[in-house]
Amino acid sequence: MIQYIRAIRFIKVALCYRLDQLIMPRWLAPSFWCMPIIFSNRIKQCCAQGRGHQLAAALEAMGPIFVKFAQLLSMRQDILPQDIVQALSRLQDQVAPYHSGVAMEQVERSLGQPISDVFQQFDEQPLASASIAQVHYGRLHTGESVAVKILRPGIRAAVIADIQLMYLGARIVSKCLDRSEDLKLVEVVGEIESSLHDELNLSCEAANASCFKRLFPDEYPLKVPKIYWHYSGSEVLVMECIQGVRVTDLSTLHAQGVNMKKLAELGLDLFFKQVFEAGFFHADMHGGNVFVNAQDPENPGYICVDFGIMGALSDEDKRYVAENLLAFFNRDYRRVAQLHLESGWVAPGTRIDQFESAIRAVSEPIFSLPLEEISFGRLLIALFKTVRRFEFRIQPQLILLQKTLMNVESLGGMLYPQLNLWETAQPYLERWVSSQMGVRASVSKITSQAPLWLEQIPDWPNMIHHILRYARQHTLQSSPSHSIESLKPQRNFKQLIKVMIYLMIGGILGQGLFQMGWILKVPV
Repeated sequence: MIQYIRAIRFIKVALCYRLDQLIMPRWLAPSFWCMPIIFSNRIKQCCAQGRGHQLAAALEAMGPIFVKFAQLLSMRQDILPQDIVQALSRLQDQVAPYHSGVAMEQVERSLGQPISDVFQQFDEQPLASASIAQVHYGRLHTGESVAVKILRPGIRAAVIADIQLMYLGARIVSKCLDRSEDLKLVEVVGEIESSLHDELNLSCEAANASCFKRLFPDEYPLKVPKIYWHYSGSEVLVMECIQGVRVTDLSTLHAQGVNMKKLAELGLDLFFKQVFEAGFFHADMHGGNVFVNAQDPENPGYICVDFGIMGALSDEDKRYVAENLLAFFNRDYRRVAQLHLESGWVAPGTRIDQFESAIRAVSEPIFSLPLEEISFGRLLIALFKTVRRFEFRIQPQLILLQKTLMNVESLGGMLYPQLNLWETAQPYLERWVSSQMGVRASVSKITSQAPLWLEQIPDWPNMIHHILRYARQHTLQSSPSHSIESLKPQRNFKQLIKVMIYLMIGGILGQGLFQMGWILKVPV
């Protein structure tokens, strides 16, 4: 019942802000005929400022899920008009804040003591305010400058209600839409719910930030705020306050003489290191969460904040993504089609020649553009539209990666429009694939597994004894009249013995390779 009430509320908000007039002639829009009575002066003023402010205000009024959606849209300067992008950018960290008195009460409740006992200074006016939380500046009695992130009151209940509505919509669409099982809409909503669940627990964000910080050596040009664990909890997060220039503040970056080409290329390098080396990446890299360290303008660095939404990839996912990207770079559409089939991203019975032809038809017009005009985000969107007729199966674990890749490309293109994503990415991916599939990589994988195999060797005699006893008992129980059937246990027995012999040989080889790995200094 709550979901239906929320749905009615969303429709009301959309009509109040006249969103229907953005997509249809004004005189045909229901809001033109039915809703003028309930328009407040504030809404009228907002609508008078233009469609961008109109859309931003409506999404903000609908709640945190829609603000997240607005943040994603604000990064798509390649597909949205500039006035809408600018208006939606406000929702990255300029959502209307809640009362500072409530925020201070939350902090004191989390700390279990008055604010003055912990903070020498605590600014009531927030530094930034977003859909899930707002951030205040503070100074500890020990002198360190800190940023205090505080969850919005009642945000958990609001997000849960919105997620339930999304589940309802996913189930309805799944029942009405042909081949909806390939879209995995319910699983997609589940992935969104999982990421938002972590974002609503600031202890998870603190752990993510700490883990992310360890992924990069100290000399790498990336700063991640230090976490003050003894002051942090599930609703309040106290972290180091690092000063930087917002990545979208191009005028300030240019005024400080920042090398924009290096900055854009560093952003791509940072993305690829997260995804392919760590398999753990920041999945909310919009303009409000990324800052620039411009102390050395010729060698700038990044400052990342807000680690509530993180993505993770398995080794198999990383390999398929890397090989797909390389195949696209080389315009090897046959290999792209094969990889989609091998990974289960399309139905097993798909004709590879037809699939290859469809991918080529979408990709070639995009690749024929000048390098600076090629958009991977645009390519992904076009591909998704095309492969639907091949029963494309959405991979929920890759949704965050797709979103992050488009965000990174958008940021890079904004910083340095001549950025060639393909030229920057291809050498990196080739090195990574080579390191994962070469001889030394195979030796490294075997040596890493060798201790486990050796640990299991003492159990092999008992395993062989149980196999022999089972085979003997099964043979004696077989009826002579079923002579053909009676041969099956013997065949199985022989196969099992072969397996055991292979395992023993593998164990011996593994031990030898393990020793060789130490000699060759192969990292285990």
